[in-house]
Amino acid sequence: MSNPSLLIRLAEDDDDFILALVPRFADFPLPAWRRRHECIEGIRDELLRHLEDQPANSHLFVAEDADGTRVGFIHLQRTEDFFTGRSNCHISDLAVAPAHEGRGVGQALLAHAEQWARDHQCQLVTLAVFPGNERARKVYEAAGFGTDLLRLAKPLR
Repeated sequence: MSNPSLLIRLAEDDDDFILALVPRFADFPLPAWRRRHECIEGIRDELLRHLEDQPANSHLFVAEDADGTRVGFIHLQRTEDFFTGRSNCHISDLAVAPAHEGRGVGQALLAHAEQWARDHQCQLVTLAVFPGNERARKVYEAAGFGTDLLRLAKPLR
């Protein structure tokens, strides 16, 4: 599903907007061993690295509404499938500005990722999501995403 009133474009001079949305990535119940501030700092540092270095396999897109207001972003990375060696498109980050939730922005960004993946001959579109991020999981499942691998963790104290 695509939202025709949205423009999705390559990120350009959008660093502040993108980085301001980073707290959204830890705005739900985290696993007991994860600290909110560490998650936020780690994601922020990684996004900043991609914004500054612009690695060849990294692509950031910003969604704007009809008024030109930035409403969300998606970070795509071209990866190699471990099992097949073919190209995949990994959604590293996807965030919607809080005031624009529930308006189809996330769905439009997912549709953009899917088309980008097709255009770049990718076999799969992948993403990772915390179990406690139920709202995002519902959006992903409604868009046809299903469990591929399950990552388990055990904290060592």
